[in-house]
Amino acid sequence: MAGTTVSVLAPVIQSAIGPVVLVSGVGLLLLSMTNRLGRVVDRARALARELRTLTDGDETAIVAQLKILARRAHLIRGAIAFGAVSVLFAAILVIILFLVALAGGQAKWLVATIFILCMLSLIGSLVEFIRDVNLSLVAVKLEVGDTWQ
Repeated sequence: MAGTTVSVLAPVIQSAIGPVVLVSGVGLLLLSMTNRLGRVVDRARALARELRTLTDGDETAIVAQLKILARRAHLIRGAIAFGAVSVLFAAILVIILFLVALAGGQAKWLVATIFILCMLSLIGSLVEFIRDVNLSLVAVKLEVGDTWQ
């Protein structure tokens, strides 16, 4: 009986390694994204302080920077949300793999659908992340001027 359970679960454990590795990798991406979000928030706070203390009325550049930072924060928030959903689908996939194996059933379409949703969420996260990186370069060019190539 115990040997039968192990022989049934061994292939499931092998199948679950992929989603588990995915969880680890996306977790590192999420760490990077939350660090970027923290830097955006810190920079926005510093610029807001600078804007409040500005006396000569030339606030155009600071306001432009703050607008870019707000857009970046929204992009990063979206990237983090997509990444978290991807991890959620990966975790659900591991659970479903084990439940299907224990029940002795077939759920190819369910497993495939959840895996596809997991990958689509990861793609969405990476697209938002790339958009943030590109926007951060726009902000640098705005701050540094034409000398930034």
